[in-house]
Amino acid sequence: MVNYLKNLFQRNQPGIGIELGPERINVAEIRQKGDKLKLVNFATAEVPEEVFIEGQIKDIPTMSELVESIVADNNIKSRRVATAILGREAVTRVIPVPAELNDQELEDYMNQEAGLYLPFPREEADVDYQKLGNILDPNDDIEKVQVALVATRKEITDAYIQVFSQAGLAINVLEVSNFALIRTVKDILQQYGPQEATVMADLGFDSTELAIVVDGIPQFNRTIPIGTYQIQSALNEAMNLPPSRDTAELLGMTVPVMETMGVTESGASFGTNVLQKVLAELADEVRRSIDFYLNQFEDLEVAQLLLTGSGAAIGQIDDFFMQRLSLPASKVDPIEILALETEIEIPPEQRSGLGIVLGLGLREV
Repeated sequence: MVNYLKNLFQRNQPGIGIELGPERINVAEIRQKGDKLKLVNFATAEVPEEVFIEGQIKDIPTMSELVESIVADNNIKSRRVATAILGREAVTRVIPVPAELNDQELEDYMNQEAGLYLPFPREEADVDYQKLGNILDPNDDIEKVQVALVATRKEITDAYIQVFSQAGLAINVLEVSNFALIRTVKDILQQYGPQEATVMADLGFDSTELAIVVDGIPQFNRTIPIGTYQIQSALNEAMNLPPSRDTAELLGMTVPVMETMGVTESGASFGTNVLQKVLAELADEVRRSIDFYLNQFEDLEVAQLLLTGSGAAIGQIDDFFMQRLSLPASKVDPIEILALETEIEIPPEQRSGLGIVLGLGLREV
């Protein structure tokens, strides 16, 4: 099995984490300093429009030039990179397989069975898998091993390979953004048991990547086409302003919430009313996804909603989702969660969007 996802679950030599997105490139270099982790280098750069569209790199030469420039400008010496494709471009499944298979038999089995779980031909896919643990299959009372299967189309992985190759860098790890984010919030996830699901809502630029995680593995993924760009566009349209990719105004806003039963939203400004409306649509889509997933399993409950991504910087967004969904909800500050030491000044409104790149950086410590 030759593919570029093969290092997904392995540790490798130190390098850097680089996140490619539709709005920004983020770079993080994390190193172990005694018993602490330190963010020794962080850099970010804007990505022009039309370079990265709907989860895919459309202009490889421009993206490569941006990567090469940000690495050179920040005097980053490492040539080894951990990077991630967006969850929408990957297939993640946890499947039971016969426990008696040895490593070679498991590889043959997964190569044969992978096509059953893919929405595209097996020959067009890069595939990786990892054994998780043994279970007793309730359907036949036979012991089986759970295997996490991850796959994406080769054209997606090939685009990443070309970007970094042209920038003079080597991909050490190519994984899925959900896994990088899970690595960042691992300490939070470990607080919950096997019957408690955690919902991660990564509110990014052009979408919200939703993952329902049980025992540290994403069991359900969905892309909701509402991100900070869509919210900012709704605000601009309501105020008769031209479209803009600049979401700084949005990230400085605060969404009103009802603090008591007697308080209404009538005092909210026109802009915050628009903000509430779009966020309500997003919350309703999150609710539908949760209900769809929970309907497939008995004795499973959602214990926590974690809000990450740049959109989590919106004031009181956690309180808004908590009231709308009747679920515990909290924002994630990745630097705080990881207890990262840093001498780099990172604005508060930017920190919530670093969960993925810091998770990638952790792979390279």
